[in-house]
Amino acid sequence: MNILKNKTVLVTGGTGSFGKMFTREALSLGAKKVIVFSRDELKQYEMRQEFEDSRIRFFIGDVRDKDRLYRAFEGVDIVIHAAAMKHVEACEYNPFEAVKTNIHGAQNIIEAAIDKGVEKVIALSTDKAAAPVNLYGATKLASDKLFIAANAYVGEKHTKFSVVRYGNVVGSRGSVVPFFKKIKETGILPITDERMTRFWITLDQGVQFVIDNLERMHGGELFVPKIPSMNIIDLAKAIGPECEINIVGIRPGEKLHETMITEDDARHTVEFDDYYVIAPEFTWWSKEIQGGKSLPEGFEYNSSINDKWLTVEELQEIIKEL
Repeated sequence: MNILKNKTVLVTGGTGSFGKMFTREALSLGAKKVIVFSRDELKQYEMRQEFEDSRIRFFIGDVRDKDRLYRAFEGVDIVIHAAAMKHVEACEYNPFEAVKTNIHGAQNIIEAAIDKGVEKVIALSTDKAAAPVNLYGATKLASDKLFIAANAYVGEKHTKFSVVRYGNVVGSRGSVVPFFKKIKETGILPITDERMTRFWITLDQGVQFVIDNLERMHGGELFVPKIPSMNIIDLAKAIGPECEINIVGIRPGEKLHETMITEDDARHTVEFDDYYVIAPEFTWWSKEIQGGKSLPEGFEYNSSINDKWLTVEELQEIIKEL
């Protein structure tokens, strides 16, 4: 089954790293139309030069603007919500701006999708939304809760909402890989804490995981992929093996390790071979998730106790492909 074939798909934040790759994949899978919804006209101009396909539409707009979303969602079958304020420091310094984009924007997406009869919506989340310690994570947790609860009041429209949560995307804009590559010529790489670990996923894996879950979602699930962890020191060795390591200390709002499934969430999570499904704790959820198994008592999906780890050599191979 090809869920995107002959469908009109809208991607919020469509000029970002995920949006570009998802757009390319959706077109290759036969989407009837892909609407790129974002705020930045320069990025849309640059993306227009990169993609020469008559099925793409570029729509300037902000998820904070509900009226603009209503216009953009006309005739749309599937929405992928990737727009967010995502940089931890920017969210800490501009807290209510993060609330307006990540929380109010999420509710605007929900209301526009229901009222315009969109079939399916998947919202992108982050490992920072599980047991959050910074405002970015807190706003994304609130966003996740909004999207999952939205299934309770769709009424006769039958719009389905689900969430995909994964870890750091290798090489995405503003992330550590391009930063390390940029400054390695100085001979020094700054490390916040040598114990730090993170979940890692490649961009194409993230896009494929979203497409897979578009097909399997019933509405209300939070999907988490099984992905490897990496140690920040190993990443530094992979990018600048000759560089000196400078320990600078953990930054405000950072964790040593990230969690994607907390111990409390694990009690209503089902495990499959390559992903987990966190089922909603609502009376309206009566679907049985077929083929999975329950998790053991006390389970937590944490980057420091993962059973999959990337070696320095594997990290080098992944970075080489960027």
